[in-house]
Amino acid sequence: MCLPVKFISLPLNHLVLFMSKLKQLWNFIRRYKYIVTVFVFLLIIGVLDEDNSLIQRFRHWREIHELNTEIEKYRRQYEEDSKTLKEITNNPKALEKVAREKYLMKEENEDVFVFEEDLKKNEDE
Repeated sequence: MCLPVKFISLPLNHLVLFMSKLKQLWNFIRRYKYIVTVFVFLLIIGVLDEDNSLIQRFRHWREIHELNTEIEKYRRQYEEDSKTLKEITNNPKALEKVAREKYLMKEENEDVFVFEEDLKKNEDE
């Protein structure tokens, strides 16, 4: 059994108003078609495209910059540690100095006083 279809009836003045707005929109698009096209393109590329959006590209650029900074930091630390290792292997006094400063070692007949500031400094290194 078929039920009757009810049509939504809009008053004529609403329909005319809607059609006039639609015609204005169409005229605007026709007049500024290149600007609208560029705007839509930028919207798609800049925001809507998830993989290659400008926002995503900026995030990747920032991450690469942070990683390069970290690489440089570890490169400097490697150079300093290599220099210290070379010095330790060649000079027993340097070995004793590093053992006392970094690992808080002492000889049997001496007392060592460690300040909290020095502990914090050693932890940071």
